[in-house]
Amino acid sequence: MTTSRRLLLIQGHPDPAGGHYLHALAEAYADGARSAGHELRMLSVATLDFPLLRSKAEWDDPATLPPALKPAQEAIEWSEHLVFFFPLWLGGMPALLKGFLEQVARPGFALAQPPAGHLPRKLLGGRSARLVVTMGMPAAVYRWIYRAHSLKALERNILGFVGIGPIDETLIGMVEGKDSARRRELDKLRALGERGR
Repeated sequence: MTTSRRLLLIQGHPDPAGGHYLHALAEAYADGARSAGHELRMLSVATLDFPLLRSKAEWDDPATLPPALKPAQEAIEWSEHLVFFFPLWLGGMPALLKGFLEQVARPGFALAQPPAGHLPRKLLGGRSARLVVTMGMPAAVYRWIYRAHSLKALERNILGFVGIGPIDETLIGMVEGKDSARRRELDKLRALGERGR
């Protein structure tokens, strides 16, 4: 029997129209989570209105957090497990998702400002995460030939830097014109949702 968890699903596809395979994967995960009795909140980055950060002064000042992102911070704080869904674009996460993470992972929320010469204290510990990433190339090529550098940077330099871990990955390659494996992948995401993983 799976213990109920507080799950936050973050849809990082930048197209607000939806309808992509990545959205179907997220729905499969959500269906599994709901059927198993987990508490679930969902957040679509494409529907949020926020500017990009342009200076350290903006990032340091909590008063510059766009009002649309306060509920996102509250949902992250509430969660025990975050599940990010995004497509691989130009070898990394879409710019909109990166901009979202820069906005929400601010000092005072994700990090405690350190004394001079010290590293910041991580404020989002006690949370785990999963990254569900779709791509046009085979997932093994991204992982072993390209070394998945952008994924490692997200795990270590953003999520790990604020205390989130452990972090698991689900990489789904060759998504265009790949009808035969879709049922298996959707079932896998539904099972992960049921387990709250």
